Amino acid sequence: MPKLTHRPGFWGFLFISPWLIGFLCFTAGPMITSLYLSFHKYDLASIQFVGLENYRRLFQEDPLFWKALKNTLFYAVVTVPLGITGSLIIALLLNQNVKGIKLFRTCFYLPSLVPSVAAALVWQWVFNSDNGILNTTLSLFGIPGPQWLQDERATPWAFAMMSLWGVGGARMVIFLAGLQGLPDSYYEAARLDGAGSWRCFRQVTLPMLSPVMFFNVVLGIIGSFQVFTSAFVMTGGGPNHASLFYALYLFQNAFEYLKLGKASAMAWILFTILLALTYIQFRASKRWVYYEGGDK
Repeated sequence: MPKLTHRPGFWGFLFISPWLIGFLCFTAGPMITSLYLSFHKYDLASIQFVGLENYRRLFQEDPLFWKALKNTLFYAVVTVPLGITGSLIIALLLNQNVKGIKLFRTCFYLPSLVPSVAAALVWQWVFNSDNGILNTTLSLFGIPGPQWLQDERATPWAFAMMSLWGVGGARMVIFLAGLQGLPDSYYEAARLDGAGSWRCFRQVTLPMLSPVMFFNVVLGIIGSFQVFTSAFVMTGGGPNHASLFYALYLFQNAFEYLKLGKASAMAWILFTILLALTYIQFRASKRWVYYEGGDK
C-alpha cells in the first residue's frame, strides 16, 4: 500500500473517484445501454435484435419523426438568434455604472430561477385565447389575437415567444462577465481615433466578445434541440403535432408507447445531429471568433 500511494496520480484519481464512479454509473453506462438497445426491439417485456431496423423505420416509415425534427429545427433557428441578441442587449444595459445596478441585475435574473413547469403554466394562461393577458392587451389596440395554443400556425411562434422568458438567465450572466473582462484601453484607443459609441461596439466590443458569443451559441443550439417541458405541460405536442418537438416525441416513444429501442435510436440520432452541428460551428468559428493576441 505505501508503494501504491507513492505512484504518480494516485491521489488525483482517488479524489476524483466519486465523480468517475458517478459518471460510469449514471452517464457512460446509460449511454452504452441506449446504444445497445437502439439495435433491438425492446418493450420491457421482451428484447429482440433487429439491427438497423429502428433507424430505417424512423427515416422511411415514421412521418412524425420528420415532423418533430422540423418543429425542433424551426424552434432552434428562431429562438437561438433571438435569445443571443436579447441576452447581449440586456447584458449591455446591465453593464452600466448606475445607482442600483445590482438590484436591476437581480430582477432580470430572477425569472430564470422559476421552475420550468411553473413557467409553462404561467405562459399557458398568457396564451389563453379567451382571457389571456396577451390577447387582452392586443384587443385594447383593436387587434384580434390568434388562438395561440389551438392554431397549428400560431403555436410554433407562441413557443418561440415563450423562449424569451430566459434571456435574462445564464447567457446574460456570461455576456455580462465577458463585458466586464474587456480592457478599457481598447475603448480609449478607439475614442482617440474618433470612434463613437456605435463604432466602438461594432469594432471593439463585438470582436472581443466573440468567444463568449460563440460559447453561448453552441450551448443555445444544444439546448434548443432539447426543449421538452413547455410542450409536454402546455400542449402535449398538439395541435396537430405543431408542438411535437424531438425530445417530446422521444419521451412518448420511450415511456408512453414503450418502444424503448426506437427511442434509443432517436437519442443517438439526436446525438449525431448535435455533434455535427457543433463540429460545423467550431469550423466556422475560425472566420469570426477572435481571441486576444490575434489567434482565431
